[in-house]
Amino acid sequence: MANGGTANAAARRPAAAGAGFVEDYLSYLLAQASHAVYREFDAQVRAAGLSPLEWRVLATLSDGDGLTIGELAARVLAKQPTLTRLVQRLVRSGLVRRADDGADLRRTLVFETAHGRRVVDGLLRRAKAHEAEILRAFGARNARALKDMLRAVIARSAVRDARGLSAPARPRRGARARASAGRGPRPPSRAPA
Repeated sequence: MANGGTANAAARRPAAAGAGFVEDYLSYLLAQASHAVYREFDAQVRAAGLSPLEWRVLATLSDGDGLTIGELAARVLAKQPTLTRLVQRLVRSGLVRRADDGADLRRTLVFETAHGRRVVDGLLRRAKAHEAEILRAFGARNARALKDMLRAVIARSAVRDARGLSAPARPRRGARARASAGRGPRPPSRAPA
């Protein structure tokens, strides 16, 4: 029992100075925190009959402003083709609707329907209560500071994206990459003599 208790205490303890790379790497910590927070709320989303992406779409559209597919994809962290298919399903389900943008008829906007709003309303309240429960342990000032820092990280990334400073595309691998680099196919390896 003592060993199990010690192992559990170690699992709950934050990484100390000298921890491994991953345990102190910002991107990993953000992903882990996001996963931990959402994992607790996911059961409520699924009980409402929604996938995590459907929930993010409906929550994003809940303010009433219509968004283009591209804008919505950026906000819900989805690829545009994936989101296009999802929006088509949500339209068929009566949860969202599409409408022409009155200011620019070349654009189509996605809006939440009254039915979609009814489906997501309770989840929005529970999401805020869940957030408050998590942040209560940090105090109001630290909770605001945390959110402000996260918004600053997001804004920095958006500025870098707008300036084209984001990470370059992954290098291609294999024979096509070598051929496009002018090196041709890799010669066969020779067995040691």
